[in-house]
Amino acid sequence: MLVHVDPATNLRLTLSAYRFGSSDPTTQLSNGQFWRSTHTPIGPATLHLTWHDGTISLQAWGPGADWMINGVNELIGAHDTGLQLPDAAHPKVVRAHRNHPGLRIGASRTLYHELLPTILGQRVTAAEAIGQWRRLCGELGDPAPGPNDTLRLPPHPERILGKPAWWYHPFGIEAKRAEALRTVARHAARIEQWSTLPTLEAAQKLQLLRGIGPWTIGSATAHALGDPDAVPVGDFHIPNMVCWVLADRPRGTDSEMLDLLEPYRGQRGRVIRLLGLDGNAAPKFGPRQRIQPMHQR
Repeated sequence: MLVHVDPATNLRLTLSAYRFGSSDPTTQLSNGQFWRSTHTPIGPATLHLTWHDGTISLQAWGPGADWMINGVNELIGAHDTGLQLPDAAHPKVVRAHRNHPGLRIGASRTLYHELLPTILGQRVTAAEAIGQWRRLCGELGDPAPGPNDTLRLPPHPERILGKPAWWYHPFGIEAKRAEALRTVARHAARIEQWSTLPTLEAAQKLQLLRGIGPWTIGSATAHALGDPDAVPVGDFHIPNMVCWVLADRPRGTDSEMLDLLEPYRGQRGRVIRLLGLDGNAAPKFGPRQRIQPMHQR
């Protein structure tokens, strides 16, 4: 099956939002090629995209194959109208937008999938969370449908619920994050339904789940629901980056960050991503705070 895409779209940049680290066992991305295995409302599925000169070739396998193919336009941000900057936009925002005009904000509609690695990213370094995600999928995720035998499905909710919190400790996942994983698994059917809701409504429902706070909600809904305004409040680095770029202050709070982003309301998440893609980072004065894994204490 073939579909056409706006030649201005940078598909690799847009699709990179769905990959949790370069070694993500569920999602692979290279120049001109994208693989994604996940759980759909119809069942497990694998999607394979290849593209060249504005034309995308689609293939899918598994019970949820048609569901994945039907969602490709959303996935690649085909309906994204892009960013209209205010007249008083900061020069560094203007520059980042100019340097990355092909970025689109897409929606996977697989909120359960996006929540799992996001939970692992709570209060630890990105490298640790990426490694934990890879090991967790290797241990609890089934082989993905289709010909790519290097892909794994995200852990099925029953697999996560089948393991007590202490089982996760050797992976470096302490009880708090393990219980958050189990909570999401326990409510996976509802979360699947929430994947179709507007972001604000879905966020209000996610807030009711123990262990799922503003940072996790903002991070997961940005890509699962395609929300260009989603801001991961509570992040260790992003407030510093925003305050450094937009106010020349090397450290900042969430409140200060939100004030600086207010002129871009409706597109705040996109602006954050553009600033990050442009290589902006606040000066580093020390390592990121982290939790020592239970098995290393």
